[in-house]
Amino acid sequence: MSATPPEPGDAKSRQAEWSRAPERSNMLALRVICAIAILCGRPLTRLILHPISLYFLLFSPTPRRHIKRYLFRAVGPKAGWADGYRLLHAFASTVLDRLYFLRGRMDLFDIRVFGNAPVEVEVNAGRGAFMLGAHVGSFEALGACKHRAGAPADLRPAMVMYPDNAQQINAVLNAISLPELRPHMIALGRPHSMLDLRDWLDSGGLAGLLADRTLAGPEEAGQQRGSSIEVPFLGRPALFNDGPFRLAALLRRKVFFMAGLYVGGARYDVLFEPLADFSERASDPAERERRIRAALEAYVARLEALCRAYPYNWFNFHDFWLEDPH
Repeated sequence: MSATPPEPGDAKSRQAEWSRAPERSNMLALRVICAIAILCGRPLTRLILHPISLYFLLFSPTPRRHIKRYLFRAVGPKAGWADGYRLLHAFASTVLDRLYFLRGRMDLFDIRVFGNAPVEVEVNAGRGAFMLGAHVGSFEALGACKHRAGAPADLRPAMVMYPDNAQQINAVLNAISLPELRPHMIALGRPHSMLDLRDWLDSGGLAGLLADRTLAGPEEAGQQRGSSIEVPFLGRPALFNDGPFRLAALLRRKVFFMAGLYVGGARYDVLFEPLADFSERASDPAERERRIRAALEAYVARLEALCRAYPYNWFNFHDFWLEDPH
């Protein structure tokens, strides 16, 4: 598939366009679906996901083009319409399940947790840590971990994110969720973002970031600074931002990879994996830069392996590789 390569000067601004993209949601439709989900239950409501997924597959040509490119690289050249439908249905499933997670219906799900011991060591010691994920599966599945038997009572994940491009769906979900289950959010792009993040970590909280999208520039995000680094991803160079790793280095925290994978039906697999340790100060600036670059490359390698193993869990429906002509 041919594409016009981006001009070097505008690559970062184009990669950050997702944060300014208008939300594609209808408030009335969201409320109707939520009402059906609450009144009719999960098994019946899941039947609605089939026509919704088919509709977006047929009538959303731009996301469909980006989905096709991704699936060709994650699944192979034989990926077709059925694969695109399966990806959209998995995405719709995780959006629906957010409602049940936020209403405390953990009994509806089979959640299996892997690699959580090192994270619990940090939590039990009262130290905060960064949890770097991607637009893979469900972040709410991570929050559900604290309700399973044997989990530490003070597991407190916060989502560090841009809230402005998903205001409608977040407003609906917040309105129907239980207050004690509503995830704490630290908004990026605010003057006080850095202080809020530091205070949360100092209190022993976990800071979750989805690091597979380039952050906005300093003029838009205040303290959120970083460089867009070109790294091979699924066989083609892609831009990733090292800002989350610079934050971890600045605040001297450990970094874990996280993913709440939707396996199908009612099952989620929550994975944790140590990624980098910035708790010790680097000996000099060059060493710090080397560690940041190594951590970024380790993150991309882990994400690529995950996309190949669970290809229908990656929910980036924009021009990730900057292949569209501009």
